[in-house]
Amino acid sequence: MHATESLATHAAVRSPRAVVVGHRGACAYRPEHTVASYELAIDLGADLIEPDIVVTMDGVLVARHENELSRTTDVASRPEFADRRTTRRVGRKKRTGWFAEDFTLEELRTLRAVERRPDLRPLNTAYDGHFGILTLEEIVELVRRRSTPQRRIRVLAELKKPTWSAERGQPMTELVAAELRRLDATSPDGPVVLQSFDAAALRRLRADLGDDGPQMLQLVDRAASDDHLLTNAGLRAVSTYAQGIAPCVDRILLRDADDTMTGVSDVVARAHAAGLLVVPWTLSAENAFLPRNLRSSDDPAAPGDALGAARLLLALGVDGIITDNPDVAVAAVAELQASPARSVAA
Repeated sequence: MHATESLATHAAVRSPRAVVVGHRGACAYRPEHTVASYELAIDLGADLIEPDIVVTMDGVLVARHENELSRTTDVASRPEFADRRTTRRVGRKKRTGWFAEDFTLEELRTLRAVERRPDLRPLNTAYDGHFGILTLEEIVELVRRRSTPQRRIRVLAELKKPTWSAERGQPMTELVAAELRRLDATSPDGPVVLQSFDAAALRRLRADLGDDGPQMLQLVDRAASDDHLLTNAGLRAVSTYAQGIAPCVDRILLRDADDTMTGVSDVVARAHAAGLLVVPWTLSAENAFLPRNLRSSDDPAAPGDALGAARLLLALGVDGIITDNPDVAVAAVAELQASPARSVAA
């Protein structure tokens, strides 16, 4: 089996090489969810690129970190959209801003992307205003265009709050299923893998697209409300509709209240025992995101030892790494591949 196909078989067969997923592209180096970010992730060696998917007013699936647009676009500076600013409760949080569901695709096309974390990634602001918003269709077209017989690139699409969208009259799961069918992307070895924190939505998609539909990963947050997903019973339940889990890295590399890494969990081994792939999120190189043990200084924006974190995750047998820095994870995977002592967990 080709290395980039470890997320491609319905039975969750594990690959001899962990895959690298470019989180929102290569968002440590370019504004997230832009064509430049996705292209760079592929250039740096990512096997998959990961867009977050939200729904427009006219039912189009587009890539944004969340449905509120002011942190990732220039919408706040557009006087023609000033009256769209509103306050809305999304899930458990109340947000004030401009929301994708209040804009048509044509209107969103007029907006330009900006860096979401200018404090941590100031160099990325040089690209503010250069790129627009992409549709899921365009991202699928991108990976198909960049794939070769020797190297296949795929999309790991995260569905953002699909149940919430459905409650507002935008049935995201139905829209996703219809779009994948239109794009001829519904097979387990097709160009799209789906993931979401919303287990009910993934179950609906599995029922709609069938057991031979696209692969799915159950995202698992660090919050206690997701603890049940990682019990043995929870993992068995996940295996009835998904091929893997995508847990927060902190679920594997454990930290105390001081952010010091205190050890590792048995999540990877137990998930594998349940027949599930494990693809944790998100490895980021800045000190702000790393355990205290792996930080280089007190400067939150300075790079720490992300390579060390990647090595730890790979040593535990993860099947992939979702990362803002694809080059770091690619280097760790290559290092492991070259090691004469390398072993593959059963």
